[in-house]
Amino acid sequence: MSTLEEVLARARGLIGRWEDEDCGTVTVKDFCRYAAAIDDVDYIRRARAQESAGAAVEAPALFLASTMSWEDGPAEAELRPDGLTARESPCTQGLPVRQVHGGQSVRLSRAPLAGSRVTASRAVTSVERKHGRSGDFVLLGLTTRFTSADGDELTAVDETIVVLAAVPEGAAS
Repeated sequence: MSTLEEVLARARGLIGRWEDEDCGTVTVKDFCRYAAAIDDVDYIRRARAQESAGAAVEAPALFLASTMSWEDGPAEAELRPDGLTARESPCTQGLPVRQVHGGQSVRLSRAPLAGSRVTASRAVTSVERKHGRSGDFVLLGLTTRFTSADGDELTAVDETIVVLAAVPEGAAS
């Protein structure tokens, strides 16, 4: 079985299987770190003023959709050659592949408030083998739904990952 056929088989077996990840309780500090990363100084000032006044603080609009992981991050040695972690590489663990992001669509329902517990539920939603100018590849469709403790959807992200066979060592890229 070829590498891409293995990705197809694994993905087909995972379609519709949702995996939950407890993202923990989001904080003003988390929101401000994100705002600093996107250079939104005005958000930081507003959020800190609201926090000081005892008011509820909403996350920046794309905070949940932009967070790739809720952990501290892996050691560099645990990253795949394409820079992704195993969690960000469904259906490809241990296979000689490379991946690129094929785009995403984000649905914003409501922003989480600081102090809210958030859960991310993720599933493979589609898989398709394609052929292009550079050869065969697989398109993985993924959906991540972020929900509050009461189960209400906060944000949903539909994304496409392009999976290609790895370039053999020594081959021209």
